[in-house]
Amino acid sequence: EVGDLNSGRQNMTGSGTTPAALIFGGNDGSNRGYTETWNGSAWTEAGDLNTARSDLAGATNGTTTATLAFGGGTNPKTQNESWNGSAWTELGDLNTGRQNLGGGGVQTAALAFAGETVAITESWDGTSWTEVADLATARYDLNTGGGGATNKAGLAFGGNAPPATAVTESWDGSSWTEVGDLNTARRYPGAAGTSTAALGFGGGIHITGKTEKWNGTNWTEVNDLNTARNELAGAGETNTEALAFGGIEPPVSTKTE
Repeated sequence: EVGDLNSGRQNMTGSGTTPAALIFGGNDGSNRGYTETWNGSAWTEAGDLNTARSDLAGATNGTTTATLAFGGGTNPKTQNESWNGSAWTELGDLNTGRQNLGGGGVQTAALAFAGETVAITESWDGTSWTEVADLATARYDLNTGGGGATNKAGLAFGGNAPPATAVTESWDGSSWTEVGDLNTARRYPGAAGTSTAALGFGGGIHITGKTEKWNGTNWTEVNDLNTARNELAGAGETNTEALAFGGIEPPVSTKTE
């Protein structure tokens, strides 16, 4: 356990690395636009999202100075904002508004997938979103990180189909392929890493601290979180170095690991 968030919340998302991360959005009883930056030891409050919202997704392998936040909130749930290190700017909306979706990639090449029991996938080229091939399994409340450094590679795992699922799918830039399932089916796990080296942690049917490591072929159980929680977020570019923050224990949590 390391430095706590300034504002405890759930259903937010994050990006960056273990020494330099970003968290944005979330809910502590109300939707929030709160944004905080991590310097490796402490969180600092930064500029809020233009549209306060929870259940959103982001370009989760971005940095603290270049990130994308999309979907979530209330209708139309299509909002898309870009972060430049100090402020958020509204950009082109998603084609299909939704919340509880997954996301991945970087600020100029992102991927948005699933949400509210749809299988729709959209690809971002830095200017606009384009619908591409659907997931094989429609779901929501899936991982808050897509496990991909571009919109050409991604990983979608867990979620609520319903019921809670262990299904994992890999994106190759044109289509999704079902691969090895999680050992523990769960909704809303946190995530870090890439499509070939990912980490999934927390979430649950019942709240869990279970952590699993993906090697490109299968998932292996590794050490649990210190604090079991659901609806948390994560950051980190590998499956060997990650951050887990926020969520609900209950109550809403400020804890960072």
